[in-house]
Amino acid sequence: MIKPIANIVVSALSIFLLGTMSVSAVNKKNVLPEIGVVASSAISLDKEVLIGDALMRQLRGQAPIINDPLLDEYIQDIGNRLVAQADDVKFPYKFFILNSPDINAFAFFGGHIGIHTGLIFNARNESELASVLAHEVSHVTQRHIARSIEARQKSSPLQIASMLGSILLAAVNPEAGIAALSVSNAASAQSSINYTRQNEKEADRVGIRILAEAGFDPNGASNFFSILAEKNRLKSTPLAFLLTHPLPQSRIADARTRAASFRPRNISESISFHLAKSRIVARYYANPKRNIEYFSDVLQKQRYVFKQAAEYGLALSYLANEQFEPALRLIDGLLQKDPDNLFYLDTYTDIAIEMNQHQGAIDRLSAQIVHAPFNRVLTLNLANVLIKNENFARATSLLKDYLLINPDNLLAYELLSDSYRSSEQKLEMHQVKAEVYALVAAYPRAIDELHTAYNFADKRKIEQKRIRARIEQFRTAQERLQSL
Repeated sequence: MIKPIANIVVSALSIFLLGTMSVSAVNKKNVLPEIGVVASSAISLDKEVLIGDALMRQLRGQAPIINDPLLDEYIQDIGNRLVAQADDVKFPYKFFILNSPDINAFAFFGGHIGIHTGLIFNARNESELASVLAHEVSHVTQRHIARSIEARQKSSPLQIASMLGSILLAAVNPEAGIAALSVSNAASAQSSINYTRQNEKEADRVGIRILAEAGFDPNGASNFFSILAEKNRLKSTPLAFLLTHPLPQSRIADARTRAASFRPRNISESISFHLAKSRIVARYYANPKRNIEYFSDVLQKQRYVFKQAAEYGLALSYLANEQFEPALRLIDGLLQKDPDNLFYLDTYTDIAIEMNQHQGAIDRLSAQIVHAPFNRVLTLNLANVLIKNENFARATSLLKDYLLINPDNLLAYELLSDSYRSSEQKLEMHQVKAEVYALVAAYPRAIDELHTAYNFADKRKIEQKRIRARIEQFRTAQERLQSL
């Protein structure tokens, strides 16, 4: 059974704090350490990556993470633009989305940044969304979690681990995390809140610079803060984002002042942003019939920034309601005007599969993938339709090549498992299912799958050796996870 995310966070922090309590602590609460060596006495970068990987595997198994290639591609693209302007980037950043209406985002060890669908839905433009991502990128580059550990080295390991575990749980599930934090030592909790506010100021300062240098509107931060302040006034309980990101009025003023120091710019609206919002509404909010009514009303009353985004949302809603003909008409019309658009190609593929028109989708996607051979949207869509068309050999080859470069893509492994199962390659199917379980930290089940695979290896000595070696790797990973 997989341990809850709060437990693994607490355990991870405990093991490293136990190893650092002997280091003398210096009170530097009001002095920002030099970036690059900050918190090196509390936790190394290698250990941070190790904890981050363990946490991410836990989240895949328990949190409502969306495995949506389009939204993943979109949010990673924005994140990459921001990270390119950040200083002291120590590892690749991975951005992911959780299906939750809360307005929230969070960062944790190893460059992992999570965004709730509610944040994207409530942002009014791409710069507002990017401002939150830039803020979270800054939390990672400034190593705020590690600095929190270093600042409290005089406290007992249990207190620190319990407190920071609660804070990290609050990032994913604010109400549960704040409740856990409330049972911690009162003085320690207050110190944590104060330190968090100091971190927030620093993340705002660094984040707004990153935002501006990445080509977004630097006013995106203060504008989004204003949205949050207004929404919070109308609620009886604080917004999820504000539980982990305190928002005094001075913070909005500071953000406006910092933005004013950058050259004013006229940023065009992003159609990708509005397509992403339509996709979130159509696929993850309400029900298909309600969404058909919603997007039809938006189109009729012309309440849109881009008409294409509303038509796209309506096409997705028709598809979800199994009205394939009107969905196809809308997507065909959109593709005629923008044949390379990944949002439209993805939905066209889904419609083609439902209407058993596989070859048309294969031809379209094959023409596109020549120019972007490892694009996740094109690769996973093409592999999916190839499997439906029983072209298992090509699908398998495509997915194996993709996984060489993207070894932690859960959806790619699931598709590869489907391809092997459909082609009755049982040895390979069980090997791939083992990788799926490992990605969600279910190592005992992964090892069981490999034992089953071994039974299908017959006299293939080399394959048997590979399986035995992988079993040992999973056992080692399981022991490491349990020690954290």
